[in-house]
Amino acid sequence: MSGQDADARAAQPAQPAKDAEGARRPARRRGRPASADRAAAGEAARDRILASARAEFAGRGYDKASIRSIARGAGVDPALVHHYFGTKERVFEAAAEVSFAPAAEGLGHLAPHGPDGLGEELVRFFLGVWENPASRAPLLAVVRSALSNETAARILRGMVTRQLMARVARRLDAPDRELRVELAAAQLVGTAIMRYVLEIEPLASAEPEELVARLAPAVQHHLTGSAAPAAPAGEHPRGE
Repeated sequence: MSGQDADARAAQPAQPAKDAEGARRPARRRGRPASADRAAAGEAARDRILASARAEFAGRGYDKASIRSIARGAGVDPALVHHYFGTKERVFEAAAEVSFAPAAEGLGHLAPHGPDGLGEELVRFFLGVWENPASRAPLLAVVRSALSNETAARILRGMVTRQLMARVARRLDAPDRELRVELAAAQLVGTAIMRYVLEIEPLASAEPEELVARLAPAVQHHLTGSAAPAAPAGEHPRGE
């Protein structure tokens, strides 16, 4: 080979490498390692799987949703769903965690004062999460599944207890604070089911501010009110 030929070859741009079958592989972009591309693609696929799972659980319920239908909605192979999550139960748990993330994060930002006024604060926060279409849709998927399947209900119970009620209970200084928080949660969750899931009127179309005015005193009583049983009608508490 002459010196001129060698110089000409050196001046030519590098050609994409070929694989074992002769097909040209695209050149990797400079400044971004292949591992970063794979990681980004993996995160995107995982997000699509969770979005598809929420849609499946909302539309078909926990029992009828399947790994195959979730994978089909996400545009991936079912094996990839198994790779990231394992079982359908784990997919549901991950979808529920994503659904409850705004509520759990918001509770951490509540004003760090004492229990006085906590009832209204919780009601406003709770209704705010449900009134927001972006956070309401995934919550509906989780709650509807929990109403029809014990596995989904067990996962939801654990998540509500661990991520929501435990945070509120830490702000109370009463020996029965867990029961108090559960009663307050029952008031709020019952309202959410009747308003947003069953859509029972006139509750379903009531203005949020009216609900705050009516619910806040009841929730506050559960959290800080007297636990003494009310006297029967026509009777007066002892000492009067």
